[in-house]
Amino acid sequence: MATIIHAVLGYIFLLLSVRVLSRRPGAQLTLFEFVLIFLMGGVIILATMGDDHSETNAVCAVLVVGLMHRLVSYVKSRFPRWDEWLDGVPLVLLEQGKWQTDVMNKMRVQDTDVMAAAREQGVRTLEQIKYAVLERNGSISIIQEKKSQ
Repeated sequence: MATIIHAVLGYIFLLLSVRVLSRRPGAQLTLFEFVLIFLMGGVIILATMGDDHSETNAVCAVLVVGLMHRLVSYVKSRFPRWDEWLDGVPLVLLEQGKWQTDVMNKMRVQDTDVMAAAREQGVRTLEQIKYAVLERNGSISIIQEKKSQ
């Protein structure tokens, strides 16, 4: 029973920790994928390297982490405010050629990060960017200015 309680507390702790850190690490993973991979890996390591070598405890802990993931996913789908709090909302980094320095400083994003994302999307100059948005998953989306004909 102690293993299950430790798994639940570990899940909550890691979920909160990753949420506080920001969106930068693991930009390709969702918050929940990151927590699941991290926590389940830790559970398996404890089962193989720790004092308790019980496979039953390891399986129970992994199942509890999976069930916690399902519960949090259900809560997010049922209550949009929780979804916004857990996954965040898209944030504008550049608007009409003006850097949103407060947002950028808070998210620890530099203008060079935005320009690197722009180049990946085929945009070469700042003048071509209408908006740069830090998405919920940590990626940066570039919305280009309309080309005049």
